[in-house]
Amino acid sequence: MEWLLDLGYFGLFIGTFLAGTILPFSSDVLMVGLLAAGGNPWLCLLVATIGNWLGTILNYVLGWLARWDWLEKLCKVKEETLVKQKKNIDRFGLWLAFFSWLPVVGAIGVIALGFYKVKPVWSNIMTLIGCFVRFFFWVLLKGLLF
Repeated sequence: MEWLLDLGYFGLFIGTFLAGTILPFSSDVLMVGLLAAGGNPWLCLLVATIGNWLGTILNYVLGWLARWDWLEKLCKVKEETLVKQKKNIDRFGLWLAFFSWLPVVGAIGVIALGFYKVKPVWSNIMTLIGCFVRFFFWVLLKGLLF
């Protein structure tokens, strides 16, 4: 992860994008690292939010275009998991998109939203808001601690 920090804002963008996808990656450590290294908090917030949001959009599109067998083979998401997510979609709706930043469950939730073609514009607006809130927390915390 240190090599991403060496790339500065571009590294933050790459890291947050990867974290927004199905890949297991922690963008919070990267965000905190760049803030601690003296990165501009507002630029970090913008770059991290956009990078992470684009990663979640990729998940949504993967879900939208996916077939059961394809998801299971490439993304390791089993059919039973998406069926279970359908119950969550029916129960929580677009709030699943807001919590897209949660590890593993968030990515699967966004893939499921795409798979079931749940309100594309609103799903992606909710993921944008969720990504923003997540990284805004770190900017606020930095302001309180440094």
